[in-house]
This record gives sequence, C-alpha cells and structure tokens, in this order.
Amino acid sequence: MNTHGIILFGHGARDPRWAEPFERLAAKLRALRGDPVSLAFLELMTPDLPTAVATQVADGCDTITVVPVFFGQGGHVRRDLPEVVTQCRAAHPGVAIQCATAVGEDDAVLDAVAAYCVRQTGA
Repeated sequence: MNTHGIILFGHGARDPRWAEPFERLAAKLRALRGDPVSLAFLELMTPDLPTAVATQVADGCDTITVVPVFFGQGGHVRRDLPEVVTQCRAAHPGVAIQCATAVGEDDAVLDAVAAYCVRQTGA
C-alpha cells in the first residue's frame, strides 16, 4: 500500500496560540487529501519530528514529506532539520522520508503574501 504522509514542521513556541495557523493549514490539507497530515515542532511544543514520523509510520505511511513551515531557509532549516531527518531515516529505513524547502522559498507563497499585503492597504 502506498501511503504518503505530510508533516508540517514548525519552530514551536511557548504560547499554544502560536500553533493555530499551522493547525488550520493541516486541516485544509486533510480536507484536500486522504493520506495523513500532521504537525511537528523543533522545540517548545509537541510532537517533535521523530514522534510525528513514528506515528505516521505506525499509521502505514511508506513515504513522508516534511514541509518546513518557515519563511526562509535559516539555520534551523539548513542545519537542525537535516540532522533530525537523518535520525528519522535511520529509525525507519523502509520509509522514504523527503524534505521540502521552506514554504517561504516558493514563489507562489510569496505571491500570496504580496497579495495579502496589498489587501491590507485597502487597494
């Protein structure tokens, strides 16, 4: 069975309200697809990425795409995330785990943010 999960990976914060937009994004993705969509965080919130990966593997995922929900490719995405993904691959050798670029690196995302900024001016 081919089941392709998505894990939205964010930084994490002390205030649980910080995660609300990520939860809404996950809900939108769940409405668009049948395969699992979950959240994971680098720090301060749960689950962490290894836990989210293990849960998706237990749910039958044989492919997982980690999507860093960061605006840019800073140190956490360039350094910390690859280390954790490597650990996850070692823990689940039969699962293909791939990592997308940060969402803010995509031109369509930047176009959407630009349109949002224009809407805020009332134009």
